[in-house]
Amino acid sequence: MTRNAPRADIDEAALEVHKPKEWAAGIPGVAVSLLRGVEQMGAGRTVKTLRLLNQRDGFDCPGCAWPEPRAEDGEHRKLAEFCENGAKAVAEEATKRRVGREFFAQHPVEELHGRTDYWLGQQGRLTEPVVLREGGTHYEPIAWDEAFRLIAGKLKELDSPDEAIFYTSGRTSNEAAFLYQLLVRSFGTNNLPDCSNMCHESSGAALSEAYGIGKGSVSLADIHHADLIVVVGQNPGTNHPRMLSALEEAKGRGAKVIAVNPLPEAGLMRFKNPQNPRGVVGKGTPLADEFAQIRLGGDLALFQAVGHLLLSWEEAAPGTIVDREFVESSTHGFDDWAKNLREIDWSAIDEATGLDRDQIERMARMIAASERTVYCWAMGVTQHRHAVATIQEISNLAFARGMIGKPGAGLCPVRGHSNVQGDRTMGVWEKMPESFLSRLEDEFGIPVPRKHGLDTVDSIRAMRDGRGKVFIGMGGNFAAATPDSGLTERALRSCELTVHVSTKLNRSHVVPGRTALILPTLGRTERDTQAAGEQFVTVEDSMSCVHVSRGRLKPASEHLLSEVAIICRLATELFGADHAVPWRDFEGNYDLIRDRIAQVVPGCEDYNAKVRQPDGFVLPHPPRDSRSFRTSTGKANFTTSELEFPRVPAGRLLLQTLRSHDQYNTTIYGLSDRYRGIEDARRVVLVNAADLAELGFADGQLVDLVSEWEDGSERRAEHFRVVAYPTARGCAAAYFPEANALVPLDSVAKKSNTPVSKAIVLRLEPAS
Repeated sequence: MTRNAPRADIDEAALEVHKPKEWAAGIPGVAVSLLRGVEQMGAGRTVKTLRLLNQRDGFDCPGCAWPEPRAEDGEHRKLAEFCENGAKAVAEEATKRRVGREFFAQHPVEELHGRTDYWLGQQGRLTEPVVLREGGTHYEPIAWDEAFRLIAGKLKELDSPDEAIFYTSGRTSNEAAFLYQLLVRSFGTNNLPDCSNMCHESSGAALSEAYGIGKGSVSLADIHHADLIVVVGQNPGTNHPRMLSALEEAKGRGAKVIAVNPLPEAGLMRFKNPQNPRGVVGKGTPLADEFAQIRLGGDLALFQAVGHLLLSWEEAAPGTIVDREFVESSTHGFDDWAKNLREIDWSAIDEATGLDRDQIERMARMIAASERTVYCWAMGVTQHRHAVATIQEISNLAFARGMIGKPGAGLCPVRGHSNVQGDRTMGVWEKMPESFLSRLEDEFGIPVPRKHGLDTVDSIRAMRDGRGKVFIGMGGNFAAATPDSGLTERALRSCELTVHVSTKLNRSHVVPGRTALILPTLGRTERDTQAAGEQFVTVEDSMSCVHVSRGRLKPASEHLLSEVAIICRLATELFGADHAVPWRDFEGNYDLIRDRIAQVVPGCEDYNAKVRQPDGFVLPHPPRDSRSFRTSTGKANFTTSELEFPRVPAGRLLLQTLRSHDQYNTTIYGLSDRYRGIEDARRVVLVNAADLAELGFADGQLVDLVSEWEDGSERRAEHFRVVAYPTARGCAAAYFPEANALVPLDSVAKKSNTPVSKAIVLRLEPAS
């Protein structure tokens, strides 16, 4: 049995539980933003950085990928174009705290491994490259040139390039991502796992089959002008709070909102916008017109039920529900889809969703009446075994109503991390299409491998089995972000070399390979000066807009290198100064990188000129732009799926992992999950009070969480405090990364291979 025990530097017994909030943001959001900024940066630095956040002459938020308003859409940026968690992300990066050689001399790696993720992150910015040599106990300083020689030497010793794994985080810029994949493919492998594999890979797989591109089809203006916005498996109040402003604007224009979630998230109930009087002294704006408190994993059943109702109403009054013109001219498979949904098992729908049939019908009526519908979703949908089928069922509803390629309508997977979408556009994917690879090969005159590489889950398997010997992480926190924590840590430790390009200390640094390097890099907020002068980088938001990001702060240390410089210097050491790719030129002038992006990446022609426009430019999206579909059929594809949902044995719950309001991905900002009323602790499990009574547990009781899997295996996470919480009956929730240990490596979504972190069969036991 895999076990996961608490670490010592958080007093979990200090837990305070308050009534969950019924609204989000307001003055407390402003106060917390300023307080965290002053704590980490000081007052002057806080003002300087926040006024530049998400502004045209500043830097893109290092947090979420929510877009900024665009002037060409008739919209304008606010003076404060950021949210509470964006302010926290900047404070973490622009902090005055430092981690230098004295810190590493004082703390052996074994001690650091016993610390929490929160403690590690709070120590400050990394200031110089360090190495943990084989058999060593402490990281120690290493010169940059020696670090690059060490990495290149180890890579050259491998029996095959496929024994190296090159991971990428969403915070990497387009320029760095393009060069990183170029380095990896020049080396001879497509092993390019990235954080998308663990979050929205299901969206990409579903949408690519459905309408030919793995990206959403809407703009921010579409959300503002929608009649109906359906928000599924998503918590905007914590994970992308600026979305609340967009929902508020849509509501002001008469839109309705449907929220589908097992938890009553405050941000979807009511928003008190601190930038207008109604949000400061008034009651704010109610958002969700309909809150469907669905059981975990019941979304596919819900949307099949809605589809069934729409089709039955269409049969009763032909031409009133289905957009026949769009369906007949632009789609394929409608008849098979309709046949599949003509008869449904309502008892299975009831079991899967836990919703009243009257509520499902109300939602279907709202969808039927809307002329402009946007469907939004996040990881509450993507991290299920049947995630791809669920997203395709959502797509089916959009196609049936003609909600593609028209203003105020479309599909919107809300990406969680700034530039995670841009990384994929730039080629960071283990199975890029032949068209991209051949253009890359022609542009640089280098052989490019065609064999598909390893995604995140398969990379862990390869390291576990001894087939992955070198791990290089360009940003991110691989050890904390991935499932099956104990196995993942053992896999990393088995590597001959692990390398992490990072701004701050994290869990991955303290589960090292036999030799380990930490290479400190510039953050988004910092000036990047190279041979040709001060540089900027570009990023792509969640809605396909590419724009400039320019850091303004003095770097945290004179020893930091940019991600671009790190990649270029490693490539020069690995391939030699005479390599076909002009790595040294690229390091000195990022315009030269963008010139090559323009030649290789579709939609990026004349890249340098386009990104210098005030709001950048929007990448082409054929379904959105012209209702053209680059699928196998040449049309938008209806998909037929069997009804599937998690079935839970008696005496068990279904657990989802989620974020606290005081964290972003694996970065823990603090111990205040303010909207849920959880303070000063993280090892908590939220359970419906009626379920607690039925199972014989008391609110506040200390328990162990035990996950049960079809193969008979169990995993245990110890010492969690039970909190009675108004989640859906039969469901529970706990924070990641603390609960990641409960998810086995082989529990993945069909087609996307994404870890199933939202459907964990759970047994509660009194704490051991």
